[in-house]
Amino acid sequence: MKISVQGHDLYAYTGGKPFNPAQPTAVFIHGVLNDHSVFILQTRYLAHHGWNVLAIDLPGHCKSEGTAPHSVEEAADTVIALLDAMQLEKAALIGHSFGSLIALEATARDAAAHPGRIGHLVMVGTAYPMRVSPALLDLSVSAPFKAIDMVNSFSHSTLAPPPSALGPGTWLYGGSKALMRRVLASNTLVNVFHTGFKACDDYRGAEAAMARVACPTLFVLGSADQMTPPKAAQSLIASCAQAQVVQLPAGHSLMTEAPEGVLQALKDFLKP
Repeated sequence: MKISVQGHDLYAYTGGKPFNPAQPTAVFIHGVLNDHSVFILQTRYLAHHGWNVLAIDLPGHCKSEGTAPHSVEEAADTVIALLDAMQLEKAALIGHSFGSLIALEATARDAAAHPGRIGHLVMVGTAYPMRVSPALLDLSVSAPFKAIDMVNSFSHSTLAPPPSALGPGTWLYGGSKALMRRVLASNTLVNVFHTGFKACDDYRGAEAAMARVACPTLFVLGSADQMTPPKAAQSLIASCAQAQVVQLPAGHSLMTEAPEGVLQALKDFLKP
């Protein structure tokens, strides 16, 4: 569905179900050079089991209009504007990688104006600080396809796990590479690869944001994650008032490498 947010159409995948104001809502936020489709298994399940699902394409990405966010804070404001536009009274925010920082910042910012509106926060494949090497930042501009290859090598601990989110034997590396190239090509005005990576690297507000988060927070981490290794999330976990941690045998692309594990973690955490 398309939702008018900040003067532009924002796309949100609903899992094939119409929005029902009587149900709780889960908002999914993707990472750099991804889109709503990376959460396909998790969103489809929740949408058919009592939840509204809004898995967004960030502004300037794929099906969403507007300017691609240049900072975590800017993207967080978009998420809050989405909650306002949908007149949500209760929501869960679920973010992966870059999206996890956006979800965290949005939860902290929303707490002042709407205490309790965001009742659950899920941070998948997260780290703080979320550093990006200068070499990779440079390559995202000078040789983006080479950078995509590098990121995919670091993001996967296996090439075709049985089963994956799209069925047994799915070539995760090839599918992810194709998705990243498509997302990069979706915006001819801004290099969303570089802007996303730089936003991650520049973000310095996570610990302050976590101090303002009052809701339960779930960390879903990959034991073989080379992009955001579990040890890099420990400072956030330590400063979280209501932290739960699930570690899965996967790399950075947890939703496709360990789809059932991520889904089970969400089902357990989001129980009323």
